[in-house]
Amino acid sequence: SVRMDVMQYYVKRCVALPGDTLEIRGGFYKVRGCDEQLGNYDAQQYLANLKHPEQHGIVVGTFPYDKQIGWTIREFGPLPIPKKGQTVMMNRTNCLLYRQLIGWEQKKKLRIKDGQIVLGDSVITQYRFKKNYYFVSGDHMANSQDSRYWGMLPEEYIVGKATRIWYSEDKFTEKPRWDRIMQKIK
Repeated sequence: SVRMDVMQYYVKRCVALPGDTLEIRGGFYKVRGCDEQLGNYDAQQYLANLKHPEQHGIVVGTFPYDKQIGWTIREFGPLPIPKKGQTVMMNRTNCLLYRQLIGWEQKKKLRIKDGQIVLGDSVITQYRFKKNYYFVSGDHMANSQDSRYWGMLPEEYIVGKATRIWYSEDKFTEKPRWDRIMQKIK
């Protein structure tokens, strides 16, 4: 599996904002109402062309890790990205999609019990988000520690915006790639 280390800083591309609805179709990111290419298109193309990604050591299963939902790194969503003040009806699917966010906001466990959605000790039928969330993607689409694997990112976890490549190293020779150092990020 691919996990997030909350004590680690990551540099990721934001591909969906609060209020957006994100999908991955055939390995390519799509946001409703946006016709632009999102994320690292070349890496998405590579992933889309792999016949059997799992044979290349790629973790295919994704957030929310539920067989009935059945999302993969190539077929994912639609996933509405929560926006502060937005209300969602609580059903099994939304419980699975938003369980960790609601639990984080409320400091209580969200679960399904006897067919009902329970937050702490209370049955709930809807939930209003208190925070904004983002869907982020790594440039390396195979096993990247990003939202496909660990879900949506709370706004307060965003600490900055990368504008330049500080350092780049060839992964085979371990030597600096001088032509990339201090270049603007596209």
